[in-house]
Amino acid sequence: MVTSIQERSRRMDMKLEVVTIPVSDVDRAKKFYESLGWRLDETPPGVVQFTPPGSWCSVQFGPNRTSAAPGSAENMYLIVSDIEAARDELVAAGVEIDEIFHPGPSGPESGRDPERRSYFSRATFRDPDGNLWLLQEVTTRLPGRVDPSTTSFSSASDMAAALRRAATAHGEHEKRTGEADANWPDWYAEYMVREQSGAELPV
Repeated sequence: MVTSIQERSRRMDMKLEVVTIPVSDVDRAKKFYESLGWRLDETPPGVVQFTPPGSWCSVQFGPNRTSAAPGSAENMYLIVSDIEAARDELVAAGVEIDEIFHPGPSGPESGRDPERRSYFSRATFRDPDGNLWLLQEVTTRLPGRVDPSTTSFSSASDMAAALRRAATAHGEHEKRTGEADANWPDWYAEYMVREQSGAELPV
């Protein structure tokens, strides 16, 4: 019976829908998340829900929604395809956000990862209660993180960024072959799917 349940659970979709964050002042928190440009969703009375652009998961808060201390939420990841552009957008919205950093041999180092490696460049900011959000730049997923048959782009800007990376890679491909590639749409598509799913990129 246990094995049967485990086998069924592997086939059943279980999508993370909502994360509850602890706040002390609902109106103040609502004003802050509205300033980020997050979508305010329709909810039952007493529940405030926002969804970040391109996200399938939302955040909720409200009176008596959680017993956690206000401001105690830590390292809630927001994945972006261009961390500098995302940080600039938050600064323009009036958010106090730390400088971009990346892991180094002796600890965090200032600035974007020099090699532009996926998962390495980060920046943090807090909401008025002190709940900590972490921006992380991800352009290529680790193998197995995304099913190639279900790859998708959550926003036009993400797709545009992927197209630019594919165009750059395709330019190098044509240099290696020494000829124009008439089937560039197929090459672009293959590159973008493989990049998102973490598979080996075409050359």
